[in-house]
Amino acid sequence: MRYATLEQCLIHLEQHGHLIRIKEEVDPYLEMAAIHLRVFEKNGPALLFENVKGTKYRAASNIFGSIERSKFIFQDTFKLVQDLIELKNNPIKAFKQPFKNIKTSLAALHALPLKNPFQKPILYEEIKITDLPLIHHWKKDGGAFVTLPQVYTEDIEKPGVLHSNLGMYRIQLTGNEYDLNKEIGLHYQLHRGIGIHQTKANQKGVPLKVSCFVGGPPAHTLSAVMPLPEDMSELTFAGVLGGRRFRYMYKDGFCLSTDADFVITGEVYNNYNKPEGPFGDHLGYYSLTHDFPVMKVHKVYAKKNAIWNFTVVGRPPQEDTSFGALIHELTGHALTKEIKGLKEIHAVDEAGVHPLLLAIGSERYTPYLPSKQPAEILTIANKILGTGQLSLAKFLFITADESNQLSTHQVQAYFQYIFERINYKRDVHFYTNTTIDTLDYSGTGLNSGSKVVFAAYGDKKRELCNEVPTCINELQEFENAQLVMKGVIAVQTKKFSTYENAKNEIKIIDQHCTNYTEQMSGVAQIIVCDDSSFVAENLKNYVWVTYTRCNPSHDVYGVDAFVDFKHWGCNGALIFDARIKPHHAPLLEKDEATEKKVDQLFEKGGSLYSIR
Repeated sequence: MRYATLEQCLIHLEQHGHLIRIKEEVDPYLEMAAIHLRVFEKNGPALLFENVKGTKYRAASNIFGSIERSKFIFQDTFKLVQDLIELKNNPIKAFKQPFKNIKTSLAALHALPLKNPFQKPILYEEIKITDLPLIHHWKKDGGAFVTLPQVYTEDIEKPGVLHSNLGMYRIQLTGNEYDLNKEIGLHYQLHRGIGIHQTKANQKGVPLKVSCFVGGPPAHTLSAVMPLPEDMSELTFAGVLGGRRFRYMYKDGFCLSTDADFVITGEVYNNYNKPEGPFGDHLGYYSLTHDFPVMKVHKVYAKKNAIWNFTVVGRPPQEDTSFGALIHELTGHALTKEIKGLKEIHAVDEAGVHPLLLAIGSERYTPYLPSKQPAEILTIANKILGTGQLSLAKFLFITADESNQLSTHQVQAYFQYIFERINYKRDVHFYTNTTIDTLDYSGTGLNSGSKVVFAAYGDKKRELCNEVPTCINELQEFENAQLVMKGVIAVQTKKFSTYENAKNEIKIIDQHCTNYTEQMSGVAQIIVCDDSSFVAENLKNYVWVTYTRCNPSHDVYGVDAFVDFKHWGCNGALIFDARIKPHHAPLLEKDEATEKKVDQLFEKGGSLYSIR
């Protein structure tokens, strides 16, 4: 199926049991988001809200709620896109198998966007921001947000659709200091194409024209998050993935997608920013209020019978997890071909993607040496941290495995492999005072923090403990020691107060463990946290707490640590202070009153009774 509209996709999903219609009136303030979250948790279907309070428009969510449903949507084009990406990585393959590759060549014809022949947007009616479904996702959010926007901008030096950028940057529609119906917030982060376009517009002294598309064929939504090269327009990818050329036109100097359900046009001016946020984000915390660009609204358009497409983000995994999985399947080995020696890489979704990156590389530099130690994987690590959004990684673990038995997607086995081999004195490499993900509040400020690379390779050095050593239970001021996994122990203590006090608290562990070297030989990592039972409950809790709440330069310690010619190392276990800090963003919590109201939809007679 190749969809010309979002509604076509929803009807097709419904015909195959992948969608439920919610006919009861639902409130866009918290209630719609709560319904979405509960259905996603139950691995439920896509949702079509037919009666949204305060608006005449319908709304849809959870369309990409599972990788299986996502692949079902793109079943006609998925393999063709994979083949095209493979041909780009290996173009000689097209010459070796010319007849086999005719189909992919024909599919590539859909890449060229198609200008709509009509001179005016006959498919649209002009509306206001307040006519839209103003969905407020979490209680402390600053207002209503667009969570699946396709934000379109052009390069002022190379105007036109083929040099455009289509990105997914959250849009705040209401709240804060925005002039209602006249201004909306535009939040974009590091390594985003729109930043390059705004920089060029600022240099020319002109505002940046922005078009925000919502809805349309599902290929357009996925294309907005596709990590493409800077000089490649996402519109071309949308055409190939959708099996249908991207339709567009211009009105008042703004590009309009004639397939989108809604289009918001406006301009961004240099040095005109306003507070944006808070927003319950995909790390499981609120991203706080900061100044971001303001988009002065020009016009808002809606199709007849338009459908508002949205998602809800929170502690992973959520619907956006499917985006990452789908992109990984589509791109295949593209990244491993770009970074020579890299065999496999995994941005761990349960840790919020950017905080934790696991990689497997090669070690081919010194085959003539009898001893095994990191060499090539250090080079690969630097390439990873210098590549696109991978550069936002905060904790990067990397190793090599000649047996090809290790997988980064078997997270617990991967950690065990690393911890069995890590040389505490040699294998820890810090990058201080650098950039981190905008949404990560573990650092020293917005976009500011540190990184660390654990590059462990060689023969097995230790047997990891499979129970808590007796000496850990004797620690003063620490309690409830729990085994998280082999070699990893979690302990809890009083709440974090200051870094000066933290140093003294960690010193207690350091001095105590130094006295029990033999007992501690099987411990690779000690997690200091607020609730050790929660951390040890499952792997998801461990990676979420440990890697979202730590700033490497400030929160990673070691037993019997030292600095030798500016290199940090330790002689015993690594210690991570994963307690919540005063500067961290608040945790996302569900609203009890809303949850009770939502219960009715899952009771007998409610639209969602079948998936209760």
